[in-house]
Amino acid sequence: MSESEFETRTVRPYALTGGRVRSDRSDYPLEALVELLPDGVAGQGLTPEKRAILQHASHGYISVAELSALLHLPIGVVRVVVSDLVDAGYVRVHASDPVEVRTGQSPALSLSVLESVLNGISAL
Repeated sequence: MSESEFETRTVRPYALTGGRVRSDRSDYPLEALVELLPDGVAGQGLTPEKRAILQHASHGYISVAELSALLHLPIGVVRVVVSDLVDAGYVRVHASDPVEVRTGQSPALSLSVLESVLNGISAL
């Protein structure tokens, strides 16, 4: 990778988020689903990345992780940009709240942690 390519890849995410690394709602889980709202169909005056998110969401629900992969952007950047689209009323994000499971340990482990452990063991 040349020096100019490195600089472009380093500066671009910073510029996309306006220098923000998170917003009030940018803690969406990877599996959170983005849904296009009727106001998002027009999407006039948006950045190419925001228009791309609206385009991908127009085909149905799409996860934050899928958007990150399709746009070749870091997950944190996608979370901030999606949060901006939520604030503008273009999309809605559906995220499930973690379910607390009593395991005899204190504090309780979330169901998502237990599922991750099970998936890791199954992969062995």
